[in-house]
Amino acid sequence: MGTTEKLAANVVGTRFDSIDKTSIERAKWRIIDCLGCLMAGANAAGCREMAEMVGTWGGAGESTVLVHGIKGPALNVAMVNSLMMRSFDFEPVEAEGETRTSPAHISGTTVPTALTMAERQGAGGRELLTALIVGDDLAARLGVASGFDFALGWDNTGTINAFGATAIAGKLLGLDEKQMVNSFGIVVNQLGGSMAHVWDKVMVFKLPIALSARNGIFSAELAARGFTGLKDGLLGRHGYFSQYCPNNDMAGLTKDLGKRFYADCVIKPYSACRATHSSIDTALKISRENAFNAEKIAEITVHLTPGALNGFTGQPFIPGETPQIDGAFSIRYTVATALLRKGVKPAYFTDECTRDPKIRGLIDKMKLAAAIPPEKAPATEIRVRMDDGAVFEASTDFPRGDIYRTPLTPDEIRAKYRDNAAYSQTIPVEISEKVLKMVESLEEIDDVRKITSLLVKAG
Repeated sequence: MGTTEKLAANVVGTRFDSIDKTSIERAKWRIIDCLGCLMAGANAAGCREMAEMVGTWGGAGESTVLVHGIKGPALNVAMVNSLMMRSFDFEPVEAEGETRTSPAHISGTTVPTALTMAERQGAGGRELLTALIVGDDLAARLGVASGFDFALGWDNTGTINAFGATAIAGKLLGLDEKQMVNSFGIVVNQLGGSMAHVWDKVMVFKLPIALSARNGIFSAELAARGFTGLKDGLLGRHGYFSQYCPNNDMAGLTKDLGKRFYADCVIKPYSACRATHSSIDTALKISRENAFNAEKIAEITVHLTPGALNGFTGQPFIPGETPQIDGAFSIRYTVATALLRKGVKPAYFTDECTRDPKIRGLIDKMKLAAAIPPEKAPATEIRVRMDDGAVFEASTDFPRGDIYRTPLTPDEIRAKYRDNAAYSQTIPVEISEKVLKMVESLEEIDDVRKITSLLVKAG
């Protein structure tokens, strides 16, 4: 049996009872976190427009565009739900492997795919969790093996996520091993996405993650009807690894398959690109531990690695057509926000906040310097000098949110979910709390539609 066949067999053959309790609990926290992010992003730039567009397409009312309540075919609905979830760059990130991790945003595709398909199938919580866990595991293994680097130019939310979504949809559709292999061979023809979007700071940055959800469901549905794909969409002559991954390392791709289940391993504390988080943590140490008037700051110096300084988050902050996106991918904006507002969350990315003269004033006083050796990434140091000569300094070696090194507590994850739900102003508190409790005991839910039916705004 080849590698692709082994991966497909693991997706098809894994049962809920064979999954360890830790992986199940982690999956539930990812769902909770993603649902909060979806509610916060329901009306973010481009989301209402896509939801309305999908509504005009019509089709079978298989699943629900959450919050908006629009019904449609599962593949279109999953695309919209994923887009909303991605909007504030707040969903879980970082594909894990046995010995290393890789930049990734797997959950923004896999969670909405699992919820949407489980609703369509009338599946229970155990079935949803099983599908999500095996899909996340596949995507994470591919992510780590891919040798992904931003400099390659393509966006892995449009590649590994698509395979994860295909696995989830195929699992919930009950594909056999041959059909699952075919589905991987179908979706490989739909991979794509350019990293230019995070340099341009445009709405399309969240499209590859959404298209992966749609394409995964499409591919699984097609395979279920007997459509054949590449014989080996992953490792074949012109498969995924050959086409996209010049730096691949597949040594551990199938190690402990079916015994260990990998996934995103960071739940973000801040609604901004992970590359800004060390700087945010450092700025918050200064703003929360010292009493000062931010308007009296004379100079801010942010010490970064060369990679951080020269990357897309280290560029000048210039509010464009969508300032929220400009801010989410800016060390300058997020540091200024952390110093001024003592937090970095969706409420601080409105047009009013991003164009606040106080923020502009702090950014104008800010200098970024490549003063930290590359091998110390993602470390950051910040020095704030006040008008009266006082100096405040802080540093961060590794940002908060990693479940192994700097985890958020369960209460912090719940608080993030509640804050996102409140910011959304779409789902009543009593309903969002009910959903929270239901997901915390998801394996006891006999029909996921009991959850999705609640997450629709009144009227």
